Amino acid sequence: MNTPPPPRTPARSLRVAALTSVALLLLAGCSGGDSSFGSGQGAAKGADAAGLKVALITHGGEGDAFWELVQKGAEAAAAKDGVDLTYANDSDPAGQAQLVRDAINERVDGIAVTLAKPAAMKAPVAAARAAGIPVVGLNSGIDAWKSQGLLEYFGQDESVAGAAVGDKLNGLKVKHALCVIHERGNVALEARCAGVKKSFRGETENLYVEGTDPEAVDAVLTARLRQDPGIDEVVTLGAQFALDAVESVEAAGSKAQVATFDLNNDLVTSIRAGNVQFAVDQQPYLQGYLAVDSLWLYRTNGNVSGGGVAPVLTGPAFVTRTNVAAVARFAAAGTR
Repeated sequence: MNTPPPPRTPARSLRVAALTSVALLLLAGCSGGDSSFGSGQGAAKGADAAGLKVALITHGGEGDAFWELVQKGAEAAAAKDGVDLTYANDSDPAGQAQLVRDAINERVDGIAVTLAKPAAMKAPVAAARAAGIPVVGLNSGIDAWKSQGLLEYFGQDESVAGAAVGDKLNGLKVKHALCVIHERGNVALEARCAGVKKSFRGETENLYVEGTDPEAVDAVLTARLRQDPGIDEVVTLGAQFALDAVESVEAAGSKAQVATFDLNNDLVTSIRAGNVQFAVDQQPYLQGYLAVDSLWLYRTNGNVSGGGVAPVLTGPAFVTRTNVAAVARFAAAGTR
């Protein structure tokens, strides 16, 4: 669930040939005949479904490493399944909603969507279902996907992940944690910091910054650290913000440590060097892969992962200096 720069980027088609070398990551599921899956979800087409058209529509922005991982996973699944995949993104809720409507008009066979701002997505998701297009969720919206009638959900329970971070901070004897939220109103980000506060025994405060402006993030964070030398932990909600926080801590002359949600190759290097204590990996590559693959499985075999009642969790997984070597080669390959 990470939220980078806001400009809307046009959908671009990624037509990919079937590759037999990509391993099938998910075979869990059950028949789509259960009435709980909701009316308006497209029925399975049977085994012959070559050329299915799937749209992956996120609230991410162009050039962000997190969403590149989601897209890579989706492309790998599309390649394996022979799916005609279109990826489109817009961090503005109204823009993302319009992208869903565009996909409906293009008569796609399935839609995978993030619900960072669930209220804004309710109407277009309902329109997709009414048009007989199956919709699955990923990354953001774990508390909204069932009420909006999505077939499945793939992601991390952010409240649980936040509480796990709080417990880890307790073990590290942290006294005052600053949780940096880089987008107001994003339900996943708010849930992370709320989870930290719920389990952490020390003092917790939220710091809101404008994540689309790195210089402003650095200025606000540096100023807060200078203002309160008692802050001994900075928790960021995205890998790039953790790397920025390391610089802010140094600029402020603070003794605070840095921990973060999410992972990328640069952060792996920083963890190895001891500049960042740990990262919570929600496995964005896996989220994109499973979302696309699940629509193919539903269309070809009627499978519904989690039975349509439970999310498929992809995290949290802690990456620390002691185990970072195990994921380093995957991060270097651009899949973690």
